[in-house]
Amino acid sequence: MIITNNDSVYEKYKNTYKIDFIDGNFKDVLIKTRDKIHEGYELLTHPLSSSVKPNETPYKSIIISDEKGNLNYDSVIIIENSIIAYDKFDKNKLNIKFTDRIIEDFKLVDLTVLESALNNR
Repeated sequence: MIITNNDSVYEKYKNTYKIDFIDGNFKDVLIKTRDKIHEGYELLTHPLSSSVKPNETPYKSIIISDEKGNLNYDSVIIIENSIIAYDKFDKNKLNIKFTDRIIEDFKLVDLTVLESALNNR
């Protein structure tokens, strides 16, 4: 399952994977992922993967298991620490208004990182 706020990811993979599209920001994706992990889903990609810091991009896609299981404590620790890291970076958020071209670039970077993870599974 893919949790994302990137409509490019949604459009490309909506017929291939189960997608939980979040109409929100990077942190909203982290919170939704945390909620799913607490239900018994397992992280399959790291929430802070890539070299782009959370305060530098508005888009994030995370892969979790399709099925619920027992609570995976490693996944809980990783997602909780990712939210803490996001909040730390968010305090230093860049207050820049992005152009449409830059927004599309951020979507492409997120899509490319996701595809790399999908191709290595």
